[in-house]
Amino acid sequence: MLWVVKRDGKMKKKQVKHILTTGKRKTAVARATIKPGMGRVVINGIPLDLWQPEYTRIRIRESLMLAGELSQRVDIKVNVKHGGISSQADATRQAIAKGIVEFFNDEKLKKVYLDYDRNLLVYDSRRTEPHKPSRSKKGARRHKQRSKR
Repeated sequence: MLWVVKRDGKMKKKQVKHILTTGKRKTAVARATIKPGMGRVVINGIPLDLWQPEYTRIRIRESLMLAGELSQRVDIKVNVKHGGISSQADATRQAIAKGIVEFFNDEKLKKVYLDYDRNLLVYDSRRTEPHKPSRSKKGARRHKQRSKR
């Protein structure tokens, strides 16, 4: 909601469109809020231009570059938790891409995202396999080497 003062001095409520989306990767969860604006992107209170390391900043910026000038018409605020640096970057780019597609309701943009990288819009359900008992230090499927002779 946004309050607007009319010419006669009365206050009136004006509906402002904003979209809430989530992106996930492994255990990282990113929640993005997208509303009309001037192209600002803030992640956990830090502007995208100051986000470190640079590799993750470039990965996140991919979803904005594919949207073109549409990304300059919205402000994006992302809160990301858990997981590692790379997983947080992937969760963030997924939340941003899903939010931009939902905000503009554009099928062409959705196709562009899916053609470039399906994980921009679709959750990746792969997980590491749990370690089995009695060999949990070695891995999920590793057995002790046996000699035949």
